[in-house]
Amino acid sequence: MLDRVRKSHLARTVTYVHGSDSVELAATIGKTTFPIEDGAGAAMTYESRDYIVSAPDLVLGGERVLPERGDRIRDEVAGAVQVYEVMAPGREQHYRLPGPDQSILRIHTKLVGTEA
Repeated sequence: MLDRVRKSHLARTVTYVHGSDSVELAATIGKTTFPIEDGAGAAMTYESRDYIVSAPDLVLGGERVLPERGDRIRDEVAGAVQVYEVMAPGREQHYRLPGPDQSILRIHTKLVGTEA
């Protein structure tokens, strides 16, 4: 029920792209802040833009898949398409399956470009 409410009231349509395959998804926007070190011992933070989607909706080539590093999410904002790459800092996982039934994916991304 919560996923249905999220989709109907909080989500917008984005396009998930893996190679030449793509799928439109209802996504809610979030963020995650990761603590990281800069190699010299200084503490820093890395903030990702997260796309929260229904795991069963991520179907490419007829198969349900999980996000892969390097995949892209195309998100239209104010008339321009922003392109986000699936990634997370260091060895952090690039997606999460929160909740007991793992029906929701939280995909971590970073802005890599804009298309007109």
